[in-house]
Amino acid sequence: MGAERTESVERALSILTAFSIRRPRMTLAELAAETGLHKSTILRLTRSLAVYGFIDRDTEGRFSVGASIWHLGLIFRQDFDTGETIRPVLRELVQLTGETASFFVRAGSDRVCLYRENSPILEKYGVEEGMRLRLGTGASGLVLRRYSGEVLPDLTPFNANGTVSLDATRNPNIASISTPVFSSTGAFRGALTVSGLNSRFTASVRDRFLADVEASARKLGQQMG
Repeated sequence: MGAERTESVERALSILTAFSIRRPRMTLAELAAETGLHKSTILRLTRSLAVYGFIDRDTEGRFSVGASIWHLGLIFRQDFDTGETIRPVLRELVQLTGETASFFVRAGSDRVCLYRENSPILEKYGVEEGMRLRLGTGASGLVLRRYSGEVLPDLTPFNANGTVSLDATRNPNIASISTPVFSSTGAFRGALTVSGLNSRFTASVRDRFLADVEASARKLGQQMG
């Protein structure tokens, strides 16, 4: 039997997850287009969300997430040892590889970029801290799916350490390496990822840095306890 689901809760959550760094404010019409919900349904649900501080609406009628989202985000990030543990490891990988380093976690059927350190030679390709991406794309998505219990096809390109090296995934111009991070107690904590333009972050270059990324993941895991 499938897990019990509550339609009204799922609709409310679809409203909250419609916002992004690129679209922090939306009109009622934009929210309806993004979520596929009727405007009357959105108005009813946002009134309830506003009571608990999850949705705000400005004088021009545009919606945005409320302060309660920030509060929950702080609690969530605290569980991942905040940036004091993760950021130094990301910075070391940027210095070593010259590419962008990120730490992803799973959030339902999405992946979230929890922390990110950009390459000094970065050509921006649309991923920022806090951004939700589809779980079915990208090397980090594969790692998160495998180590959160999904059964993946045998042809999925994991090496013996559970690392994935892929070219042209979510973005056809981006290649990436992603490897699992386990705490010292063996708990899966997330995916450590290095990504860059595939014109320079080629398969041979990625192979050269695989061991370094895996070593960084082990170091990070030990620091997470």
